[in-house]
Amino acid sequence: MNPPTPTPLAAVTTAAPVPAYKRVLLKLSGEALMGADAYGINREVIDRIVAEIGEVHDLGVEIAIVIGGGNLFRGVAPGAAGMDRATADYMGMLATLMNALALQDALRRAGVESRVQSALRIDQVAEPYIRGRALRHLEERKVVIFAAGTGNPFFTTDTAAALRGREMGVDIVLKATKVDGVYTADPNKDESARRYAELTFDEAIVKNLKVMDATALALCRDQDMLLKVFSIFKPGALKRVVMGDDEGTLVHC
Repeated sequence: MNPPTPTPLAAVTTAAPVPAYKRVLLKLSGEALMGADAYGINREVIDRIVAEIGEVHDLGVEIAIVIGGGNLFRGVAPGAAGMDRATADYMGMLATLMNALALQDALRRAGVESRVQSALRIDQVAEPYIRGRALRHLEERKVVIFAAGTGNPFFTTDTAAALRGREMGVDIVLKATKVDGVYTADPNKDESARRYAELTFDEAIVKNLKVMDATALALCRDQDMLLKVFSIFKPGALKRVVMGDDEGTLVHC
């Protein structure tokens, strides 16, 4: 009896890894773009973040992004002291639009098609926020960047992320921070602080863990959305989160 013919190496295939989530919303703070700088946009940092986004995009994941403006508004904040709160908030919204355009340009240079939609009308540089159009962009594999928060003063970009995440029907909201998850205390000040692998929205609110502002947490909880907090400065963390690995902290109902 002849021995079985070995299978040629070329015929051996390995199944491609399957992401745990099909559509995600990434919440980026403006501060994430400035790196170690006092304010502004650090080119190396934004290019590295875009490379991580591109890696996840290549997996077939649909990506929406809400971006803050703290890196730019910080530079004018001293002059805004004593200013009417609504006026200052509108200034912050314009800062998020500047960040969104910078991110779009970096994505373009990386070969990733994207669209910016703004909650404030500024049609010369961005589309107005239209839910149906945003959904179509995502289905067409374009990254959609939401700027200007909710378009209303007194609401943070965290709340905008929760709101847009629900409107886009994402599987999970990913909050990118400087720390690799939610801790029992500030890990930079308390060596005994431990990272939560997961916790509930109610726990985060009651313990005042500063995961997101209370309005955003309540919206995520009431809409039964998943939230993952992770470090955008940890190489490969975004991909590991999307693949469902033990990265960061999962917040759920």
